[in-house]
Amino acid sequence: MRQKLKIPRIIKIEKVDGFIIQCMFNNGESRLLDFKKIFADWNVSEDEMEYKLLDLKEFKKVELRNYTLSWPNVGLEIENENGEIEKHPYEVGPDVLFKLSQKADLEETRFGSLIKSARLKAGLTQEQLAMRSGTTRFYISRVENNKTDLELSTFRKIIKAGLGKNLKLTIE
Repeated sequence: MRQKLKIPRIIKIEKVDGFIIQCMFNNGESRLLDFKKIFADWNVSEDEMEYKLLDLKEFKKVELRNYTLSWPNVGLEIENENGEIEKHPYEVGPDVLFKLSQKADLEETRFGSLIKSARLKAGLTQEQLAMRSGTTRFYISRVENNKTDLELSTFRKIIKAGLGKNLKLTIE
């Protein structure tokens, strides 16, 4: 069984659409962050550094740094022990961002709906599909309702043995 990582990290910025950022976290989930709402909830005022990010042009300068979102155009300048000025970009911890985000509903991750559609088309019950593919009806139900992760080897068993179909994956 795979062990879940306890510390959320952002591994990819997938899309920036206005003030909404879609990120992929290290658990494989794509999640949405609505910064218009976040900044409103935080009552960001003109005297706070986040205020500059309410300008869409400045907001879109977001980057991925240290597994979190970072804005190098906004931040603090701090004098270090050598008297040199260091610039620190504005960042929010990935654990905070994970809590503030919502799971993105993506079509490409809905293997369950593909399996259910093919099962119904084949005239099979969940129990019959489970028997043919060496799983349980409970597991098939969880897969069809997108309530569990699906390993490729299990997906292959369900498609080939359970449904009698060929599996073809493409990466674009």
